[in-house]
Amino acid sequence: LEPKSELEQNNLRNRLANAGFSRPNAVVNFLALKTLALSFGLLGGLSWVMLGKGFVGNAWMIPVVAGGLSFYIPEVMLSSLRSGRQEKIFLQLPDALDLLVVCVEAGLGLDQGMRRVSEEMKDGAPEVCEELATANMQLQMGKQRREVLHDLGIRTGVDDVRALAAILIQADRFGSSIGQA
Repeated sequence: LEPKSELEQNNLRNRLANAGFSRPNAVVNFLALKTLALSFGLLGGLSWVMLGKGFVGNAWMIPVVAGGLSFYIPEVMLSSLRSGRQEKIFLQLPDALDLLVVCVEAGLGLDQGMRRVSEEMKDGAPEVCEELATANMQLQMGKQRREVLHDLGIRTGVDDVRALAAILIQADRFGSSIGQA
């Protein structure tokens, strides 16, 4: 079940990160969940056939169809979680940006502003705050700001956050004001 190419692995890792599962073992756990769902589907279909009339006619198709359908249940759930989280981030972003602009114009740097926003809005906008806290942690660990901002845009999967990250990268690169950007 594991993706064969690096592109497929990155695609799955990004889809899981968009849904809020960005831990290193998220891919392995998701693939294990798909395998378990397949097994339960096959066993459930097989036991339904055995408790019924047995294997007569095309009854062997029931476990196959049940296993196939249950194999895709984790994909559907992932898609639902992903779109719900992206919508929440999209809706919470304007408030977080307003507070970030206030912090930056008050004299804080971008790093301190992101930390302040993630602390202040923790209860009202947990998804955005979690992403800003992750980005701030990566900055504190020594990762370059442009990489952190790019990863923030990719990890959320929201086009507005990607655009914001690109604008902040350009502002940082050319030395213009972060608040105006």
